Amino acid sequence: MTLQFHRSLDGMELWSASRDGFSFVISFGSRTGPGFHGRPGFVASWRPLYQNKGAIKIGGSPFPTFAEAEQACDNLVEHLAGSVDPTR
Repeated sequence: MTLQFHRSLDGMELWSASRDGFSFVISFGSRTGPGFHGRPGFVASWRPLYQNKGAIKIGGSPFPTFAEAEQACDNLVEHLAGSVDPTR
């Protein structure tokens, strides 16, 4: 089952999804303009849903396309769901 991302904020390039106790966010960064600044591309990150911890950037970020960032999140949630207890 793939993550179902939805736009989180109007006017910003920010999408979020959650599954199996984990939260995922994809944001779009650019060097100029409104929104997040940095290397151009789609930055994917994750964190446990029920813990007060910061997000962890997914390796490979920023991705050139949203689809690649989404696939990286799907791959990671499959790995995490099978190997990590998000309540610890």
